[in-house]
Amino acid sequence: MKNLSWIIVLALIGLNLLTWREIVFSSQAGPAKFYFLQIGQGDSTLVELPTGAQILTDAGPTKKVVDELQKVMAGSDRYIDLVVVSHPQLDHFNGFNDVLDRYQIGAFIFNGRESELPEWKGLMAKVKEKKIPLVTLAEGDRIKNGGNVIDFISPTKDFIQSAELNDTGLVELIKTEKMRMLLTADIGANVEKYLVEKFGGQLAADILKVPHHGSKYSSSEEFLKAIQPKVAVIEVGQNKYGHPTKEALDRLEGVGAKIFRTDRNGTVTITTFGDKMEVFEN
Repeated sequence: MKNLSWIIVLALIGLNLLTWREIVFSSQAGPAKFYFLQIGQGDSTLVELPTGAQILTDAGPTKKVVDELQKVMAGSDRYIDLVVVSHPQLDHFNGFNDVLDRYQIGAFIFNGRESELPEWKGLMAKVKEKKIPLVTLAEGDRIKNGGNVIDFISPTKDFIQSAELNDTGLVELIKTEKMRMLLTADIGANVEKYLVEKFGGQLAADILKVPHHGSKYSSSEEFLKAIQPKVAVIEVGQNKYGHPTKEALDRLEGVGAKIFRTDRNGTVTITTFGDKMEVFEN
């Protein structure tokens, strides 16, 4: 994977560390693996593409993410190609402070929004200290990895300026040859409505990371009908918000999705072979 990081560095030098429009990696072949990590009330999803490239989106609120990564990654593997912070809230980014202490990172991707939280400032200082390339992405950006594509379909320029941080979340549509997964951060019904109006059936995905831990203000009926997920994973832990809510669960069941929850099923692992998938609970 070291060669991949060199390609990233070259791409960044050419763009003066500004927004990537397209990132291209080398290609190999193998199954795609998606790990929805049990890290408590928060999000953390590790994607291993068929090429072997690894992308970690969000890292939960604590160092528990490191324990979970050690369970699913080879013991000698201390390299993650890309890490992505969907938006700067503690339950999505704080675990990266520990991830960066253990793993070498090819590049650090975020949406450009800063935070006054001391944990965020500490993380940004650590990224700078370790000389990890820092990249801002938004709607319209793309990562290519062999025949695999990660399209960033939100936030727009308007959403990134929103006073509601959940509106700013990076939404990733990950496409392998015959499988599609949608990572949705904490977006609410307003962002979902925009995505349905702009992309419609192009949102279709076999696997859905359920928005905002199953909040009743997310997973709208129109959004789920556009996606038509076969499997829906809710990343959630003990919380005071009532997540996942009955309203969200009912809507997910209404579109025929098989629902998994990290608070009950542990780390959920999905391995895909072409257009077939296997789901494992930890």
